[in-house]
Amino acid sequence: MPPSLKEIPWREFLCRPAFQSLPPEALNAEFNVPTLVTGAGGSIGSALSLRLARFSLPALLLLESAESNLYKLQRTLTDDSESASRGVPTTLILGNAGDRATMEHLFALHHPRIVFHAAAYKHVPLLESQPLAAIANNIFATETVATAAATCGARVVLLSTDKAVKPVSVLGVTKRVAEQVVLASGGMVLRLGNVLTSSASVTEVFADQIERGEPLTITDPAARRYFLTLDEAVNLLLLTSAHPNASALLAPALLATSEIVELARFMARQLAPGRRIPIHFTGLRPGDKLTELFWSAADLTIPTGNGDLVSIHTNQLAPSSLERGLAALHSAAENHDLAAALSQLQALVPDFQPSPSVLALTRDTGSRTCV
Repeated sequence: MPPSLKEIPWREFLCRPAFQSLPPEALNAEFNVPTLVTGAGGSIGSALSLRLARFSLPALLLLESAESNLYKLQRTLTDDSESASRGVPTTLILGNAGDRATMEHLFALHHPRIVFHAAAYKHVPLLESQPLAAIANNIFATETVATAAATCGARVVLLSTDKAVKPVSVLGVTKRVAEQVVLASGGMVLRLGNVLTSSASVTEVFADQIERGEPLTITDPAARRYFLTLDEAVNLLLLTSAHPNASALLAPALLATSEIVELARFMARQLAPGRRIPIHFTGLRPGDKLTELFWSAADLTIPTGNGDLVSIHTNQLAPSSLERGLAALHSAAENHDLAAALSQLQALVPDFQPSPSVLALTRDTGSRTCV
């Protein structure tokens, strides 16, 4: 019987040492304050929540907007003997990180001191057709979290993406603006690549296609990505939260990307040994790149005290310019004026190149759209 996704020996594909976690004593010393996770029911959010529940936290706050995800997380925590033995006071909250009243009440009541902001929309092609929703959830919700966190001196750790570098997608540009919001508020940002086995990831797509006996579909034979395991993503988030700088933009110390074609072939060997599975190339989708980067050629990278992370020094807008740009973006989004919103995104992120499909939305529906 072929292995499940979680049973696949991913280290054989990655061909590199695993990123390490801080030792237990250091983690328990670091996480001795009330801690909040937004997007706690997502793939990375739930894995992070489970890890935090195994520390000696005074309080763990888990915010999730999807009821089914929150229920699944509740069951996972209940069934995990290690976290149950810790008895960490855990509060599950069904709500949206972008709801100002919810966030203000949460911070006033529980006073979290560390905030892992994992809540976001993340699917590139879908967001190309839903830019205003992406702006609301990825930018404005991040702004709401950062503002609420500032009221009690909490440190925000933003989960970002390599797609924020020289963005060509709505996902990438909204996460780049979110990075600037968090850095301007004194928080931390961690850019991650593709996380193996995460929900709706390419590994799930390939596994489903293999099970159905279908060809594996890839955008382009030259497409490459950075890949990490779910455990590594959690370890890097914990390392980021413990970083000594008051504010920093970090990324994994990965110098090489992997071919998506090789991932497809590896998964085919693992899940259907001895079976020949064809690969079909479909062409790049709106917002796709051939290769992602953790930083651009114009950025300065500096090794950190931990060899698993690199610190990135990149151009940031002046606080006054960021504030004005966000206010203008708010106005455009509230008026469902997509053309004005795209213009403001380009002002906030000058190297953003919108895809033709996003630009077509403004032509097809006029300057105002309900997309």
